[in-house]
Amino acid sequence: LENWGFSPLLGKRVGLVTNPSGIDRNLRSTVDILFEAPDVNLVALYGPEHGIRGDVYAGGKVADTRDEKTGLPVYSLYGATRKPTPDMLEGIDVMVYDIQDVGVRSYTFISTLGLVMEACAEKGIEVIVLDRPNPLGGLKVEGCYVEQPFNSFVSQYRIPYVYGLTVGELAVLINEEGLNRGQLGNQEPVKCRLTVVPMYGWKRDMIYSETRLPWVLPSPNIPTAETSIHYSTAGICGELYHFLSVGVGYTLPFWTFGAPWIDAVRLKEKLDGYNLPGVEFRTSLSREAMQANLYRECNTSLPTMRRPILRLYSFMLCRLFWRCILTEILLNTWGFLTRYAERTISARSSANVISWMIS
Repeated sequence: LENWGFSPLLGKRVGLVTNPSGIDRNLRSTVDILFEAPDVNLVALYGPEHGIRGDVYAGGKVADTRDEKTGLPVYSLYGATRKPTPDMLEGIDVMVYDIQDVGVRSYTFISTLGLVMEACAEKGIEVIVLDRPNPLGGLKVEGCYVEQPFNSFVSQYRIPYVYGLTVGELAVLINEEGLNRGQLGNQEPVKCRLTVVPMYGWKRDMIYSETRLPWVLPSPNIPTAETSIHYSTAGICGELYHFLSVGVGYTLPFWTFGAPWIDAVRLKEKLDGYNLPGVEFRTSLSREAMQANLYRECNTSLPTMRRPILRLYSFMLCRLFWRCILTEILLNTWGFLTRYAERTISARSSANVISWMIS
């Protein structure tokens, strides 16, 4: 966009949906770039889950506020509403979207994108998406579609769980193929005026480390680009938050899974017997923060990438997670049913956890 001289924005009142991951290769924030650009009139900011500055924890409500540095109003898209209201869009001529994606359907920022596109279509506002690399690359596609009536903010579109598109390509797909049907997927499809500002130099077989771009965590529990790979295997377990740990609250979110009722040694032996290509398992003990001053002890495994390109495409990410959890259910059906019924794990309880190493 900067190389274009900001031409799509000149003479227009600009809104911006972004978070800390909206940066250039020199770590300059998109907020600052647009605010300081001559002849660009940035008038409002819109905060998705975790907020414009990324200081709100997962699931926490984001409040309307004013940006301290620029003085611009910041409207929350993860509070009283997840879709911009007409009042929020009043006076906006063009909406820019710039957030790093992770390539997985359950990540809420792409749902925010669709709702922004829907709201802008209703007001005749153009949407400009600044494209960014898919950290999983552009060749990995797997997982099932979401089916009605199970569409939600973490599964808004009828796309595979791992969809192999950049955020700009995804925006074009949902816009042109009638997939933008509201948060619950049950509305008539809407289509907005859409422009995608392309990347230069990215190839479909690249994972993020090959781009040589800096990584700024798009959400608190995706601290590294490599975590995106593990999120694609364990992120779906977020719906089982009080039943199964995936390492959130520990130093390696989404690299582990476990619960007090898991026999980690026995489970590791079973999983090793599958000889899954590119994956190694081990057990370890972690102490996870559940909330202020409350912890639970878990045995976890710590995944590490070796030869990431070769290994990433050698196994099924989604199948890995289900192979792990279904194996444990079969090994310990009573523990699974008991814990699922209770829906909570007491603080400081002993928990055995296993996680995987991508080798």
